[in-house]
Amino acid sequence: MEYNIYCDESCHLPNDSSSFMVLGGIWCLKDKKKEIFKRLREIKTKHGLSENFEVKWNKISPAKQDFYMSLIDYFFDDDDLHFRALVVNKEVLDHEKFNQTHDDFYYKMYFDLIKVILEPSNSYNIYIDIKDTQGQAKVDKLKQVLRSSHYDYDKKIIKNLQQIKSHEVELLPLADLLIGAIGYLHRGLNTNNAKVAVIKRIQERSGYSLLNSTLYKEMKTNIFIWKPKNSEV
Repeated sequence: MEYNIYCDESCHLPNDSSSFMVLGGIWCLKDKKKEIFKRLREIKTKHGLSENFEVKWNKISPAKQDFYMSLIDYFFDDDDLHFRALVVNKEVLDHEKFNQTHDDFYYKMYFDLIKVILEPSNSYNIYIDIKDTQGQAKVDKLKQVLRSSHYDYDKKIIKNLQQIKSHEVELLPLADLLIGAIGYLHRGLNTNNAKVAVIKRIQERSGYSLLNSTLYKEMKTNIFIWKPKNSEV
């Protein structure tokens, strides 16, 4: 089986005034991609939006609340779609103690995000949202680490890992939406009623609070709350 994984991240920089970093990925069978993209465009037009309207957590407003609710419902109604998020409280990080840079830690977290998704009997194409000019170097490093850790010397498990722009792929913005909701909740924010409503819908449909880790192999909405070693936090 060949899968596509679409990854995004929120507040991943060390000094961006946000205490929580969230990495996330949505995946589906490669053969289901066109059907899913088509359905997402149909949801946009049904709500009076252009097919090219960019879905973003930061764009949620009361006027578009019903649209974003429909996207959440579609995700949970479609058995071909799966999501995993990794949440990090940056306030407890001590890179010096572990002799690492923040970039080193970033690679480790992306590795922890993706490793649970990968199955040796399947193959994967991994797409990551472009964030900065150093993105390609990060992607090349991550590809190397993932392949080495899975003994994928023939490049049969990880067929491809590359950067893409979020507006080019329908599922990357959906990942942004789910990541944004989780980050908003963990940061204790609640001033946008439409965003709060979307978070509640995700909690109801998933059956999870989104504040705690799920089972390791939860396949629909997989959440991992990262904690430093020997920590009681």
